[in-house]
Amino acid sequence: MTLLISTGVLVVAAMVSIVINRRWLPRVSVNYVSLLIGIVIAVIPFLNGLVESFNSEVFIGLIVAPLLYFEGQNTRLNLVGRHVSDIVSLTVGMVVLCAVVAGLGTSWLTGLGLPLAFILAAISTPTDATATESVTMGRVLPSREAAGLKLESLFNDASGIILLNMAILWYVNGYVNYPQTLWDFVYSAGGGVVFGGVVSGLIVYLRQFMLRSRINFLNNTYNNGTPLKVIYLMTPFVLYFGGEALGVSGIIAVVFAGLVHNAEGERSALANPQLASDLYQLIGLLSDLLNSVVFIVLGIMLLRTAMDRSVSYNGSWIWIIVGICLYVANLLVRYVYVRLVHHLKNRAAWIFALGGIHGAVTFALAFTVAETQVKTADFNLVLMSESLLIILSMLVPTIIFRWLLPKQSVDEDAAQRMQTVRGQMIMAGIEAVRALGLSQEFEDAIIFDLRSQDGHTTIRQFVSEWQRMVRHPEYTADQMRELMRNYRHVFQAERQYLLHEYEVNHGITEDVFNRLYREITMAEMVVLDYGVTK
Repeated sequence: MTLLISTGVLVVAAMVSIVINRRWLPRVSVNYVSLLIGIVIAVIPFLNGLVESFNSEVFIGLIVAPLLYFEGQNTRLNLVGRHVSDIVSLTVGMVVLCAVVAGLGTSWLTGLGLPLAFILAAISTPTDATATESVTMGRVLPSREAAGLKLESLFNDASGIILLNMAILWYVNGYVNYPQTLWDFVYSAGGGVVFGGVVSGLIVYLRQFMLRSRINFLNNTYNNGTPLKVIYLMTPFVLYFGGEALGVSGIIAVVFAGLVHNAEGERSALANPQLASDLYQLIGLLSDLLNSVVFIVLGIMLLRTAMDRSVSYNGSWIWIIVGICLYVANLLVRYVYVRLVHHLKNRAAWIFALGGIHGAVTFALAFTVAETQVKTADFNLVLMSESLLIILSMLVPTIIFRWLLPKQSVDEDAAQRMQTVRGQMIMAGIEAVRALGLSQEFEDAIIFDLRSQDGHTTIRQFVSEWQRMVRHPEYTADQMRELMRNYRHVFQAERQYLLHEYEVNHGITEDVFNRLYREITMAEMVVLDYGVTK
């Protein structure tokens, strides 16, 4: 019950942060809003008490894994195939170099033992695929650097986890078993790819068999797609926890499954358009919610860590030096590496270096240290240092990108033109309604809906329509069929107007045409779906 309550609090908080961001703070990244709400929750004793203690395995398995699955599904497998060498270079070569430089530098500057320094360094290497937006809000990230950061963050978690396990064994046993570490990496990463590929391939086959089965078309067994949606939602959890149970990288398995499902989605959308649309909307909703939950949890845990008097390193402020050292070492190595190995120009190299944001995975790995034989004081140092690293990795690029990246251009004339064309399109639909000679009831209802397309209906008008529908008896089947015919006629009139403006008058661009045409299609789908359901 406590876990259920905790989950409910986090989900509600995520929804509140999204509403605040979209309604009142659209120019601020939702990640910062979520982080602030997490801090507020931690400040209020009642709310803070409703949220369970942090569990890294649950956090990664239930929140990070589906996020990476969705992120993988938004990435074409072909893109990964064309950049395999770059991915290996960034997620193995650069990650190992970052860990070595950060570990040696931290040990030299602070006097910490090498095993502890390398624990800190290993945790600092994974970057967060979901956090980049928080530092580029309103700015244009070059496509090459954006692709590199995305591919790196999808696959570098396994490297960080293997390096962390090596460093912990070094800390506990006093030596490093290099052959075993190398084998662990190959088995974990390679096993994750194989397990993710095989299992996701079987899941794709099962989904496609259910989708394309003749039984489906004869008796509509899976017409609403619910079983397929359930299988889809179960996929990241099955892959992550299944992979971890086998000792391979569950994260890599989840990411690879997302890549496999990307190709499936591209070639099966029209087999069941309603299902494809529902899944697309579902992915968007869950991605927004889970991403907000990540930063809410981050805010809660950062403040809990700061307020916990038992979390200190013998009264020393060394954790500040360590956190800064870890951030600077990773930043400089990333810059030098892509300059020399990937031959990026100076500006592009700095963008890539600064774009390596640390977040959920870094924080989760820091908490896994508590489950090992690492001393409590050393764990406290890890927790505080990595928390500072996360904050620096978000704040520094947020500030520097204001000068380094160009602003996203907003064509106000195009927006105004689209608004004007939308209004004229709606008027064409209204004229078509009035020409049909419908009953006053049907005419008023359809015109109200058409005006709603442009937001030109008031609350008072909505309340009046709502009261009318509450009092109105249910439509008969014949009335519903007539109403659907009228709506189809009206939407066709809107389409004809739009096509005339685009193809004959050349009064709108292709982008404006596509956006407005999509609005008509979505409106028609909603109306007709309601009619079919009735």
